[in-house]
Amino acid sequence: MSYNRGITMNLYLSLSIIGVILFLFMTYGLYTGAGLKDNFPKFRSYKKGELFGDDTPCNFDMPTSSVGDGIAGVLISILLWILMTIAMILLLIILEALFWFTLFILILMLYWLFSRALKLVFSRSGKTVGNILLSMTYSITYTILYLGWIFVIAFLVDTF
Repeated sequence: MSYNRGITMNLYLSLSIIGVILFLFMTYGLYTGAGLKDNFPKFRSYKKGELFGDDTPCNFDMPTSSVGDGIAGVLISILLWILMTIAMILLLIILEALFWFTLFILILMLYWLFSRALKLVFSRSGKTVGNILLSMTYSITYTILYLGWIFVIAFLVDTF
């Protein structure tokens, strides 16, 4: 066994393990007639365009500063430099928070995608209860659909 595998080989191995586990999970769920309860909240009360309204400015003019020459200009320039440094640090903190918020939203989107995908699979459980061959057929089909595109992308990236 070689421990010096490439990243693509590790991806193939990980996807294969995930695929086997997903196949077994879906086969067991379809064979036993498992289903998912739809308790996702409804967001029907949201009206499009109400988030900001007319409060956003169309044109934003950047302020300019003319501090002049001499010792007063140097001192004001140093003071402005310190203030801008503090402002940039605060902007970086805000950007970090925005990054983590975006990551959180992406994780929620993936959760929603997979919960809806599994709901789609388990909607077939009424037909497959007690029929292992039909359960395995549906499971292998959905496993190929859910993981096949990742294998194809990895293969294309590795090839080209």
